[in-house]
Amino acid sequence: MSSPAITTIVKMIESLPEPAQDQVVGHLRDYLQDLEDDLLWDEQFKRTQQQLVAAARRAEQEIAEGQAKPLDYDKL
Repeated sequence: MSSPAITTIVKMIESLPEPAQDQVVGHLRDYLQDLEDDLLWDEQFKRTQQQLVAAARRAEQEIAEGQAKPLDYDKL
């Protein structure tokens, strides 16, 4: 079952010449892949957010206690 929005988009694409339809489909595939990647990133970030907060707190504590050292970019 298609939503009215999807039906409208399909009609719009069908009104285009076939080469243009292929181009639109290519753009939609790329866009949908980017959207899926963004959703996956958001989900992974939510799952690790508590760990990131804990790491930031440890870093703040180490800085406050003078245990932190400046980053030496040449050693990376």
